[in-house]
Amino acid sequence: MTTPGVGLATVIGAGIGAQWIAWRLRLPSILLLLLCGIALGPVSGLLNPDAIFGDLLLPLVAISVGIILFEGGLSLSFADLRDVGPVIRNLVTLGVLVNATLVALSAWMLLNLNWRAAMLVGAILSVTGPTVIQPLLRHIRPTPRVNSILKWEGILIDPVGALLAVLVFEVLLASSTGAHGFQFLEFGGLLIGGVLIGLLGAAFLVLLFRFHQVPDFLQGAFALALVIAVFSAANEWKGELGLLSTTAMGIALANQRFVSVRAVIEFKEHLRVVILSSLFVLLAARLQLAELQLPVWPAAAFLLVLILVVRPLAVLVSAARSELSRKEKLFIAWMAPRGIVAAAVASVFAERLAIAGAEDSGAIVQITFLTIIATVAVYGLSAAPLARMLGVSLPAPQGVLMLGGHDWARDIAEFLMKEKIRVVIVDSNWQNVTAARMRGIPAHYGGVLSKRVLDEIELYGLSRLLALTSNDEANSLAAVHFRDVFGQREVYQLAPARLNEARRANSLAHLRGSTLFGDREAFPDLAEHFSNGATLKKTKLTRHHDYKTFSSQQSSNVLPLFSISPTGTLGIFTADHQPRLHEGHTLISLLIQG
Repeated sequence: MTTPGVGLATVIGAGIGAQWIAWRLRLPSILLLLLCGIALGPVSGLLNPDAIFGDLLLPLVAISVGIILFEGGLSLSFADLRDVGPVIRNLVTLGVLVNATLVALSAWMLLNLNWRAAMLVGAILSVTGPTVIQPLLRHIRPTPRVNSILKWEGILIDPVGALLAVLVFEVLLASSTGAHGFQFLEFGGLLIGGVLIGLLGAAFLVLLFRFHQVPDFLQGAFALALVIAVFSAANEWKGELGLLSTTAMGIALANQRFVSVRAVIEFKEHLRVVILSSLFVLLAARLQLAELQLPVWPAAAFLLVLILVVRPLAVLVSAARSELSRKEKLFIAWMAPRGIVAAAVASVFAERLAIAGAEDSGAIVQITFLTIIATVAVYGLSAAPLARMLGVSLPAPQGVLMLGGHDWARDIAEFLMKEKIRVVIVDSNWQNVTAARMRGIPAHYGGVLSKRVLDEIELYGLSRLLALTSNDEANSLAAVHFRDVFGQREVYQLAPARLNEARRANSLAHLRGSTLFGDREAFPDLAEHFSNGATLKKTKLTRHHDYKTFSSQQSSNVLPLFSISPTGTLGIFTADHQPRLHEGHTLISLLIQG
């Protein structure tokens, strides 16, 4: 039997490993996480979550989902609601009711469930959730409007669906026992109370942060402890209410303007990856293959109705009077994978129904997990190709945010733009900004870290930073900031100009971007090259004139800068990395005079 320590290490290691493999293979991570959990659990028997964690398993899952919803709420801005607010509101209200009703009817008619179990299945399967939607959105890269709708729906619909399951369960329990029943007015009070608990938690955290009562190094951990406290307090009042409270707390913190919650966001982003990966492995490993042995044809018919009828109708009703295009509606109708909340809620209520002596309680878990596996597989494998076919996905961004708009930086920007690479310049020198705009280069005046400038810049299509100023400290500061936006591999800066700065840079490499073009190509060197008449040149590489041949034919007066692949991918030469160059690549280099 696996010990708890080994079991926990296996879950975390397998989850992160599956995420890494998915990144390498460019596959939806959720699909690999499910397969990994099934392989470790029901197939091989190496992992038995119930034996390892016992009664703590479901509470751990519930708290983890609450943390994920809080982190998701931190990513929601009210500014996203300007164009799509009514659609999101309809999806999490009217859409949920349409979905729950039709799923319940399908379960009753096709799977022969009794009406009580069918209604509960309808409520449970009305949720999608950020645990499956957000990884798929990162993989698909949909257009901003579609992305906002699916992101908001995925985060808001989890607590709504969970509370709908609470309402249905209480009504069913009251009808079977002859009790007075669960009042709808009481349910409305629970909704208001759950939101208020979350808002109070957010206000308390803002108050402490604003008056510097929590040191910077403790802000992330303190916020985590408070989220768990808010979740537990709401759940003690009424089961599953904690999901609503943590979501409300995250949204409130994201949209307040009193304090910065950047430290909290960074802490939660790393934690979310670990939690999400571990939860999917755990719940998939908990499956029993025998539990999935529903009648083949009725189960297939139920899933087809769920995917091809129920979701499209819910979206059609919710977006009937919106400005969404037909293609946008079609893609949104093809995105409803079920995830962790459905699994957790199904497990909890199936046990409660079994205790109450209700029939078909075991079938609820079977249907839910079969739906999770089927929808994750179908949507995970088909959503990206469908988005490309409908034209609602963005290509892999290749654009450059350039810090510094001096004369030779403008030359580079203009050259890249001629090769269909988007460039945006930011400079605190108004003359440089004006000169860039005169040449048709998008340029913004101000510091690159200024909130006004960051709000003005449209980051869609930009994926890397080139810090080209003469100030090495400013370059490093920008590189550190945009590392969180573009990733460590996509922030670049010039080499330090002086020897003592170079030595200092080597000792502080973790606070810098990759060194552009070479260790010896600092700002003064490049400025001198251009002032002496250096020119930019592009060379098309062929089978007979590859990069090796090009290098052998050129003197030391040629400095490679960039490469562009046949598919438009931009590569950048740095002090420790050279892009892979093959036939069909375009090489952009600097021809140095003298």
